[in-house]
Amino acid sequence: MGFAPRSGRPAADRILVAARPAVAADRHAKRPARSLASQASRHRSPEPQAPGMSELSEVDKVKTNFEYINGSMARRASDHENMTVQSRHTLAERLASLERAIVGTGYDTEKPAGEPGPPEPEAGHEPAFYPAPAGPRIRRPAVPEPAFPEPAFPERDFPESGDPGDAEYGFPERQFPDRGRVAPSDDERTERIINAGRHTVRRPRVPRAGRLLIAAGGLGVFIAVLATTVFRNGPSWPASVAVVQSEIAAACQNPDVVAEPTQVNLACAKPTEKILWVFSLMTSGDNPDFADPSSGRKGLEPITPAQGGEVAWSLNLHHPYNPYNPVDSLEVAARAINNIVGGATLTGSNGAPSVQPGLESAPANCARYTGSAAIVSRQGYPDVCASPVTSATGLAALVTDVYRQWVVGAAAQTAQDAGVLFADAGDPGNARVQQILRGLTGQ
Repeated sequence: MGFAPRSGRPAADRILVAARPAVAADRHAKRPARSLASQASRHRSPEPQAPGMSELSEVDKVKTNFEYINGSMARRASDHENMTVQSRHTLAERLASLERAIVGTGYDTEKPAGEPGPPEPEAGHEPAFYPAPAGPRIRRPAVPEPAFPEPAFPERDFPESGDPGDAEYGFPERQFPDRGRVAPSDDERTERIINAGRHTVRRPRVPRAGRLLIAAGGLGVFIAVLATTVFRNGPSWPASVAVVQSEIAAACQNPDVVAEPTQVNLACAKPTEKILWVFSLMTSGDNPDFADPSSGRKGLEPITPAQGGEVAWSLNLHHPYNPYNPVDSLEVAARAINNIVGGATLTGSNGAPSVQPGLESAPANCARYTGSAAIVSRQGYPDVCASPVTSATGLAALVTDVYRQWVVGAAAQTAQDAGVLFADAGDPGNARVQQILRGLTGQ
């Protein structure tokens, strides 16, 4: 069998085209028999002229794959058709059996006459399922399906140890500590989520500023509690002392409380202004309405109204002096104490200056107060100590002497008590201080 030569085609291509029908026939002979549907699907249109040698292998591969796909789909369609027919026959058999059971025909051991059997599979196309075994089929009456209660959640029955094969491969034996535990119910899980939240949810963190604020607040509370614990039961000054101290701050705002012309200011200087509340505590018990009928002394810093008026004249109060006004009483007392210490220069009735010496005008007193008897003298000025009074002993002695002149006729022991309270103003728990406080009037 030969082919007419064509112009323009190489001789090798003409040989391959001639051999191609024989190769295709040999390939199809090796394939198994297919169903009619599969064979029908293999109908192809006439092949075109073979391409060149470089494209021949690709064309054969595409056609072969296409034929294989069509054959597989045909086989699947045939199998599904057989299964559908078989399912219909099986359903018909079961319906007939159910009808016989209802009418009480019992068991039948033979196949009912006229009942169609399963279709025979086509040659070369076995069904995708195994047919029922040969022999008589036993028909049983339908039994109602028992109603089982919904099972409860089972316990976790974990084994005591792991897989026996673990030891063979060198793995340690596994233990199950949760063996026997029952899973919580839905209500229990809901209650746990409401009360404690989900443990997998990331808790919000407090920002750094908030943590610092909380720490500062806690530290403040700790300090307050500590201070209350330490000082709650310890000895302290009477509560009235704090009131008088605030009034002293107001009275010392008057610049005229200093002595003239020496400018001595023992009463309102910050280190020594406690002399005012010490004198107030000892003379009136910090009572601004104090009045002594025997001496006529009145006010927080008791003084006779006439003496208070003379001193108040030099204070420029811009209002009438009131001995029961605590601030007025403290201003008068401050100016009087400073005059007692540093002296004063007054104008006499003849217009000449009148110098009144103070405690620092005596060299002996300066030696007790400062340790030096040196004094400073100026024309028209009272003499004062050349060195300031700074030692605790010197200040205590100075306060004692001032008290004797402030409270005319005061006992020497009372004046010494004033010096003790002044020296130990920062130590109210001192035994001597407590003894003095218990002996004061109104305490």
